[in-house]
This record gives sequence, structure tokens and C-alpha cells, in this order.
Amino acid sequence: MTRLQAKETAIINATPEQVYAVFRDYEDKHPRILPKEYFSEPILEQGGQGAGTVFRVKVRVMGQEMAYHMVVSEPAPGRTLMETDLDAGLVTTFSVLPTTQPQQAQVELATIWESQPGIAGLLERFFAPPVMRKIYRQELAQLEQFLRQ
Repeated sequence: MTRLQAKETAIINATPEQVYAVFRDYEDKHPRILPKEYFSEPILEQGGQGAGTVFRVKVRVMGQEMAYHMVVSEPAPGRTLMETDLDAGLVTTFSVLPTTQPQQAQVELATIWESQPGIAGLLERFFAPPVMRKIYRQELAQLEQFLRQ
């Protein structure tokens, strides 16, 4: 199997603290920035604020629906939040860094995972990273819009 990665970065017009607060709030804010055409049925199982949160979510991409069972950690609280799938090992990282402007944050969404074997993996390596980057661009745009409200 091959390790794949998809990532997208944007400058968001909000403080790093405001941005990070959205990512770590799985009870209210984080679910509101997820593009609805891709993410459905989020179920909060434990926690809800940052590290220790456990949730389930379904993701529909290219006609296929995948179910994820995620646990949240904060390797660098206030800067880095990670969601790790308990079944497949897929890891999504939300990184928030200050910029030279106090009312801006550099935000990166990145996911790493092992591709499937065979032809399915070949197709996954070709199609999945660009599709995920598109989803991340939309999520970052929705984050910015949410923070403007």
C-alpha cells in the first residue's frame, strides 16, 4: 500500500485563537463548517471540546460513502488538532499558525492515509487527493464565512 496525503492551506481573516476555537468545538461550531454535500450524520459519542472527543461521521465522495470513527487529540493545543480514525488509521490534522497580521491565521488541513491495494488503489491515488483538496478549500471558505458572522 502507498501512503497518500492531501492538504490545503489558506489565510483566514480571524485570530488564530478564534479559528482554533471553531476546530475544537465538536458540539456546535466544527460541524457547522463541514460541507454538507460531503459530510453527513455526525454523531458525538464522547467529549465535544478538543482532546478526548470521539465522534462518528459519514463522508460521501465520488459516489461512495465511508463511515469514520474518529478520536481527537491536541498534540500542540491552540495550534494543532488531530482526528484519527479508530478503524483505518486515517489522520486529519488542523494546523493554525499566526501570521504577521494579528487578525489573520494561516490554516492548513491535511489528511494522510494508506491507499487500497490493486486497481482500486491506483484510482484512489489518482482521484482522491485532488477531490480532498477541493473539499478542504470549501471547508476553509465556510470557516471564513462562519467567523465573519
